[in-house]
Amino acid sequence: QVQLVESGGGLVQAGGSLRLSCAASGIIFSINVMGWYRQAPGKQRELVARIFSGGSTNYVDSVKGRFTISRDNAKNTVYLQMNSLKPEDTAVYYCHVGTARGYNYWGQGTQVTVSS
Repeated sequence: QVQLVESGGGLVQAGGSLRLSCAASGIIFSINVMGWYRQAPGKQRELVARIFSGGSTNYVDSVKGRFTISRDNAKNTVYLQMNSLKPEDTAVYYCHVGTARGYNYWGQGTQVTVSS
């Protein structure tokens, strides 16, 4: 059974930091990409950052220079270090895993709230 276990969300003041973690288990195919999406109330889910098996990364423009994504391939775990948080970063953050076979898996979501 595939499981994505997220942790690290919470409430933080503007300018603060949080670190999200997502550990994947039960995935039998090779993982191609791991990443984080977010969805704010009334908005569509958007890609925040992703990292491919070779190490290349993508970030949405609004988080460049503030967020850093990394992964531990041996542990099938992806991290998102979020610094200089802003109120507009408030959202539910979802972990995503995509396999080389084209399967996609999602975490249950973790709330990040940034107060001004």
